[in-house]
Amino acid sequence: MNDFVVCAARSMHNYASRVVSSLSKSLSYSDHADQINGVDLLSTDCFGDGEMEVTVNSSIRGKDVVIFSSSARNEAGISVEEAKIELYHSVDALKRSQANKIIVFEPFVSSSRSDRTTRRGSVGLWVHLKTLSSLGARHIVTFQLHSDKSKTMLDPAVCAIDDIPALPLLKRYLCDVYIQNVEKLEQEVRHEWAFCSVDAGGEKLARRFANSFGAPLVVAHKQRDYSKPNSIESVNILSAEPVEGKKLWIVDDMIDTAASVEGLIRALKPLKPKEVNIIAVHALFSPPAAKRLETLSEEGLLNRIIVTDTVCCPRSLPQHLTLEIVPSAELAARILRTILNNESMSKLLRPFNADTYLRSPNLFHSH
Repeated sequence: MNDFVVCAARSMHNYASRVVSSLSKSLSYSDHADQINGVDLLSTDCFGDGEMEVTVNSSIRGKDVVIFSSSARNEAGISVEEAKIELYHSVDALKRSQANKIIVFEPFVSSSRSDRTTRRGSVGLWVHLKTLSSLGARHIVTFQLHSDKSKTMLDPAVCAIDDIPALPLLKRYLCDVYIQNVEKLEQEVRHEWAFCSVDAGGEKLARRFANSFGAPLVVAHKQRDYSKPNSIESVNILSAEPVEGKKLWIVDDMIDTAASVEGLIRALKPLKPKEVNIIAVHALFSPPAAKRLETLSEEGLLNRIIVTDTVCCPRSLPQHLTLEIVPSAELAARILRTILNNESMSKLLRPFNADTYLRSPNLFHSH
């Protein structure tokens, strides 16, 4: 293993600090905690004319460098455009400082949905990935890309990309907090719960949840009005079992404006589920998401929302919203240990099975 350091753009200082803390608890790295911690390695100067310069504050010659960055809503309140430019400058500065290998870790890639070509439109994800690889990034790591095909945008001979599923984090959280034992899984969850997709495209995610817990699957098919962004015309519900009286978990990779889930939850109301919850990886909460979700909660149609911290959640959310945030920094640290030790990723990609997890010793139960 080569010497390495973990640093961060302004957008993810706190997150990177938590990753370093988790790494430092490992016996392999505990004696080198100070050398690993480069959270304050970079400094960013913003000039009056809008230009920017990033400086590396100490020598990293010959070291592998992991940089954490976010272009979505972030703890520093930096805009999408500024955060991206800062990341590009950071990679350039690291390369010019003779870093051996640059690993960019973006827990959420904000341009991930801009992955389709049109006749005259740009493809935001390709622009982002191409820029990073051209500047010198040799490995990009993220959680739960919007589409599997996005990973084919990069030439692996130039820059590797690892898209790590974050759904197991949420599944373990359900087991630890809401199920806790095999008896409840068998007697309640498999008979009284159901997992629901937001649309046909999300069926794969919802099916993974249903398979993991041995619970029924509900599939929603939505009709969009493509003349308007984020608009839904109608929703059709497909289920092999009656939805009435069941605890429903709507599964998605992200919550953006919440238009899709709002339409789905209102379409589910006549079917009389016992309660409806949302579980998603990335909490974008673009306006008017908070208002939509608050209204659903006030009307008694939405019980709770469970997300991860890949995107910094707003500091103030409506009081009626029950929001639970699952931390991901420990998983990020585990991913880095796997990469830096040149170990197999297979353990991180295995399908999650709730029965197996709940029967394992509590020592291994962690969020």
